[in-house]
Amino acid sequence: MKARVKWVDDSLFVGESGSGHCVVMDGPPESGGQNLGIRPMEMLLVGMGGCTAFDVVHILRKGRHPVQRCEVTLDAERAEADPKVFTRIHVHFVISGNGLNEAAVQRAIELSAEKYCSAAIMLGKTAAITHDYEILAA
Repeated sequence: MKARVKWVDDSLFVGESGSGHCVVMDGPPESGGQNLGIRPMEMLLVGMGGCTAFDVVHILRKGRHPVQRCEVTLDAERAEADPKVFTRIHVHFVISGNGLNEAAVQRAIELSAEKYCSAAIMLGKTAAITHDYEILAA
């Protein structure tokens, strides 16, 4: 896997993934940015959310469970001093589908957290990560 990040101006950077997709990153005005893009640490949190959501949907679909929607909300805290690593992350899943089995949803979330989500497992080295979920009818 490869990536490239290019400094554009002030605190503005453009990141390009190895697959050719780009994202704008910028800092807040108090750090010389113009608030034109996502912050790098926000990107880590979004990446973790995407990683675990991908896993959960994939696991449920593979088990032929009728998942129709999956939304993940993450709430994180960071250390006060540098390096300001994540110290706590709570992940809330809202999963919908008619006739979803609660045990299957819970197991999919556990498998993602413990075995498949590389981002969560990596961030879990510094942060206490907790999960909860809601199951809604589609």
